[in-house]
Amino acid sequence: MKIHYGTALAAVALVAVHILFRMTQKFGDSLQYQNVIANYHFLPYALMLEVVLILLSVHGFNGLRVILLELKQGVAYERAINYGSIAAMVALVAYGSRTILMAGMGMS
Repeated sequence: MKIHYGTALAAVALVAVHILFRMTQKFGDSLQYQNVIANYHFLPYALMLEVVLILLSVHGFNGLRVILLELKQGVAYERAINYGSIAAMVALVAYGSRTILMAGMGMS
């Protein structure tokens, strides 16, 4: 559970920074294509988005894993849930990282 609590606290802090960063512009302006792409070109902000992606993925899939493990027990089932959760988390982080990298490098 320490992983779950740690990722939750870190995610709350970084999402708060993300929201404060968004509040520097008017809401409509922050959604314009040029401004969204500029966010990905600003390396510290893009790295923060990557960390938020990883934290929320770990937090979410760990929570789902715990819920699924409480439903049923058994060695094979637990192994499938554990490996399935890790695989799904890695897939989500890879796809999200791909999006961040493509936008940051100007590929759309």
